[in-house]
Amino acid sequence: MGWLRALKDTARGGMKVERARLQPLVALRAAVGLAIVIGAGLALLGPGAAASSAFGAFTAAIATFQQSWRPRPALALVSGLTLAVSTFVGYLVGSRDTLAFLALLAAWTFLAGLLWAAGPTAGIIASGNVAIMLVTVTLPTSVAQAAGHAAMIAAGGVVQALLIVLFPVRRWGAQRDALADALAAEADYARRLRQDPLAPFDPQPLMKARDAATVTVRQARRRPAELHGARGLAERIRPVLASLADPAVGAPAEGPARDRVSELLAAAGAVLDAAARAIRHGEPVRLPAPSLAVLKAPDQGDLLQGAPLRAARRLTALLDDVLETAEPGTGRTADPGAAMLRPTLPALVPLVVKAVRGELRPGSAVLRHALRVTAVTCAGYAIGRALPFGHGYWAPMASVMVMRPDFTQTWSRAVARFGGTLVGVSVATAAVRLAQPGMYLSGLLAVLSAGLMYALMRTGYAVAQACVSAYVVFLLGMGGLRWDQTVPDRVALTLVGGVLAMAGYALYPAWETPRLRTRLADWLAAGGRYAHAVLTRYADPGGSRPEDVRRALLATRDARIAWQEALGRAEGEPVRHRGLSRAAADGAADAVAALGRAVMLLEAHMPDRAHAPVPGAARLAAAVRADTGAGAKAVRERRAPQWGAVRAVLADPGWEAQDPGVLRAAARHVLEALEELSEALRP
Repeated sequence: MGWLRALKDTARGGMKVERARLQPLVALRAAVGLAIVIGAGLALLGPGAAASSAFGAFTAAIATFQQSWRPRPALALVSGLTLAVSTFVGYLVGSRDTLAFLALLAAWTFLAGLLWAAGPTAGIIASGNVAIMLVTVTLPTSVAQAAGHAAMIAAGGVVQALLIVLFPVRRWGAQRDALADALAAEADYARRLRQDPLAPFDPQPLMKARDAATVTVRQARRRPAELHGARGLAERIRPVLASLADPAVGAPAEGPARDRVSELLAAAGAVLDAAARAIRHGEPVRLPAPSLAVLKAPDQGDLLQGAPLRAARRLTALLDDVLETAEPGTGRTADPGAAMLRPTLPALVPLVVKAVRGELRPGSAVLRHALRVTAVTCAGYAIGRALPFGHGYWAPMASVMVMRPDFTQTWSRAVARFGGTLVGVSVATAAVRLAQPGMYLSGLLAVLSAGLMYALMRTGYAVAQACVSAYVVFLLGMGGLRWDQTVPDRVALTLVGGVLAMAGYALYPAWETPRLRTRLADWLAAGGRYAHAVLTRYADPGGSRPEDVRRALLATRDARIAWQEALGRAEGEPVRHRGLSRAAADGAADAVAALGRAVMLLEAHMPDRAHAPVPGAARLAAAVRADTGAGAKAVRERRAPQWGAVRAVLADPGWEAQDPGVLRAAARHVLEALEELSEALRP
């Protein structure tokens, strides 16, 4: 993709307005918190203190809207307290020496850039700290006043946290949605398997549900029981559905048995949908009677035999468990001892430090982002001070808030910020000129603008930025500044900051395109380890550990998501492919996904501990592990991988003579998937 097309696509993406599920009550709660803080500040301490506390309450509320499964009060408190520290430290240094403040700004920004290694929520909160440091360092006139500003900012975060605790909106709602979405995805998968027995399945809803199921110790003691067990059952249902539908290991492609399987899949979809609705809304399960009759029909053994019959019986048992688990309890909570626990905030510190240290290496995209955003922010600060405008901090603030570790988000957000700023300041300026608001009315208009931003935040960055720009105009007007003293400066300096951000990425990029082969190789290697873990269970049912299979499956899903995210970022980059074209990438991804599906079929029929070892499984496990390891190396080195060890095992007469069953059929699927990968990567 050339630069011109990339710029057009990113600009269009930045200005796009999407339909999103709004949360009006949550937005109202955040706006009320902001109103309480601004109103108390105006009444007791004056507009300066009110503006300081508004920074804390406004930004703390934004932190609670981020995609994080941590308790929202904790996010508000962390945001408010870190903002207070940034404010106070910034004043202590900036009030004495401009060069010293520039050095502090560089260090603070570099650390904020590195914190993207801990996830987007940490990165966004850290970026907000840099922005607030730039703003509030200009407000106090003494150390005592700076401490007061910091205290007011922290108080704003505390108010938002208290409101979340006192007025919870749809308690456990995000966790309910994540689990319901996973069950609904399974239901859709069951219906698609009726038409296409080899239909693909995206495990992302299951991964999201797993993240949502990881709770703090406090949450574990209060979580409803229906949010505890259904996710694990959904994980176990997926391979059973696939093995029941696949003609190679399930029912024949045609005939009465296939018709019976189609009925079972339709009934499974109805059961899973009913469970999803019950969990999402906390209501009793309402199951259609025909679907229940199909699952309980006594004639399964007359139509299905062998592996399909075992899969059908297992599916019925699992769906019964889903229905029982999804039924809302009367005050019941899940067993805290069986929960996956999220580390506490103090315990999270060493994990974040470890993640940051892991990015301090050449070639790290996060390290390049940290260096890039540091250079751009410092340059913006110097340019803002040199230009004949007031509020010179708006240029570096715009840069630090739009910059992200990847090209597409940085450029699209820069365009969206400038476009949103133009719209927001135009509307706010018109309102100011018409209403001529005083201090309290300006505060009310600022709260209304912020509330609108909270409500529309998920519809697009341009919309949110328009509301933020109006909020800033009204907030500054609350302190007596006229619109003509703020609007031209903000528009011009926002443009400067956006241009600097885009230029920074163009001059010092971190392209994802050259790393696609590495991501693909990682996914292939993870798939090989997953296959080895499952086949080892066949080779040694009594000695292998079930948790090894689960751990390998999760690693495979992580690698797949990393590949998909990298491919999505690479699609918008103005970089020609370096050894992996779009067609090759699509074909290779389909092949590795087919490998995972073949192994999933094996997992659905893993023998229990009392089962005798399956002949040939150990040889095949070793061959798959060796070939996928060597194949991953070949992919990184831009060579077509070879699968000699797997091919030799399957061609051995002893292997061909064994009892044909699930292992033999799935092994053929494994080899076919590997050969498709070689064909996709062949020059």
